[in-house]
Amino acid sequence: MSDTVDPPEPSGAGGEGSVHLLGTAHVSAESAERVERTIEDEQPDVVAVELDEGRYRQLKGESPDDIEASDLLEGNTVFQFLAYWMLSYVQARLGDRFDVTPGADMMAGVETAEAAGIDVALVDRDIQTTVQRFWKRLTGLEKLKLFGGMLAGIGGPWAAAWTVGLMVGLFVGILGSALGVSVLGAVGLSVPFASAIDVLLLAGGVGTVIALPLLAAFSGFEDEDVEEFDIEQLTDTDVVSAMMEEFRRFSPGGAEALIDERDAYIAHQLVGLREAGADVVAVVGAGHRAGIQGYLDNPETLPPMDSLTGTISGRRFSLYKILGYLFTLGFGAFFVLLLLGGANQGWLLRLFAAWFLVNGIIAAALAKVAGAHWSSAGVGGAVAWLTSVNPLLAPGWFAGYVELRYLDVNVSDISRLNELLDDQELPIPELVARMREVPLFRLILIVALTNIGSFIASMLFASTILPLMSNEVGGVGEVAELLIMGARNGAEMLWNLVG
Repeated sequence: MSDTVDPPEPSGAGGEGSVHLLGTAHVSAESAERVERTIEDEQPDVVAVELDEGRYRQLKGESPDDIEASDLLEGNTVFQFLAYWMLSYVQARLGDRFDVTPGADMMAGVETAEAAGIDVALVDRDIQTTVQRFWKRLTGLEKLKLFGGMLAGIGGPWAAAWTVGLMVGLFVGILGSALGVSVLGAVGLSVPFASAIDVLLLAGGVGTVIALPLLAAFSGFEDEDVEEFDIEQLTDTDVVSAMMEEFRRFSPGGAEALIDERDAYIAHQLVGLREAGADVVAVVGAGHRAGIQGYLDNPETLPPMDSLTGTISGRRFSLYKILGYLFTLGFGAFFVLLLLGGANQGWLLRLFAAWFLVNGIIAAALAKVAGAHWSSAGVGGAVAWLTSVNPLLAPGWFAGYVELRYLDVNVSDISRLNELLDDQELPIPELVARMREVPLFRLILIVALTNIGSFIASMLFASTILPLMSNEVGGVGEVAELLIMGARNGAEMLWNLVG
């Protein structure tokens, strides 16, 4: 099966074919029956379906493709996969709710055409391209809403709100402690392990402030009225238009990638078939019907095909990258200035060793918590000190690459995850344990927790280890004096070289 077919010889005046556009609901049994009837009545030359090669093979029940798991370890690809998983999960839940296999309408078109000896064209854009472009166009707030919506679907609004709130709170707590913010000091208390207590107090306070408004927001993701919703209304133009506009309010950029671009891409394919003289029945989701029909009526308005294909490159220089380079520069300058300022070399070696060990131990420990083998956790821990210096790298990538020696990751993992998430009777701890047994989820969990461990270690070093070790050379004030002296000595050396 290929994405295009060789249409029959042109027939009729001018050799122009026709396109009968049929809008359907992807999880509707009645829509599947309508597709069969339309093809039998129209007897077209080609049946075009809103599928790409990968989704076609999945629906046909063929052996799932192995995912290029190494691709999941690059940049934002992990998050793009999560976006795809979320979209897949939502459709799977709708299918379960209405007792029909998602994509049944498309497969009805394929199977009816094949039984009648009619050519089939797969006219949708590759799903990986669509998800990549979708993710790139989401804002940070929209990504948070998407993530929160899935959490709310799994554990309910309370679990989602407190999970996000405490994650943000922990980040703020560690960062605040690193910058010297002390809750205990503000009330005049001095106790052992003050830094750790300050982190917990800040995390709890900020987490509560974040969680309470999120609780109200995530409560909107509950589908308590879904039982009363008539799935067949999805094919009604007014209802579909309202749903599309609602999605555009949520994410204009995401709607462009998921809806508008695919309307144009599919229309390009259909116009090509029509111009080649084929009579086509095109089976598409109801949400795409109006957009595609508009292009079919006015093909001169179609955007260039090359603007709809390929991935969207990230900005060449972003604030994140700039901060990463500055952090790396600052870390190197810290040790160089201490050395130029006359700091004891033995103390500097111990300081670096502490940096190495704290990063390595915490990153490796969280990798093991995620289910990594010792070799994977060890590699992640061993490079954590370096990747902490350069935030543009990540120890989780290295741990993940090694873990791939033990994992067999493929597309079927997504279905297994959806089945687990749909089991409402599983307690959260057991759900997480079973999800960890799925290779794809374990790989992503290892990558994520190793990176989180390295981040926590960096903040812990700055907030706790460095102040403690500064006592060996006279305290934090003396370290500051050494840095100033190092800057002066360095400036003099540069001046003498220039002069």
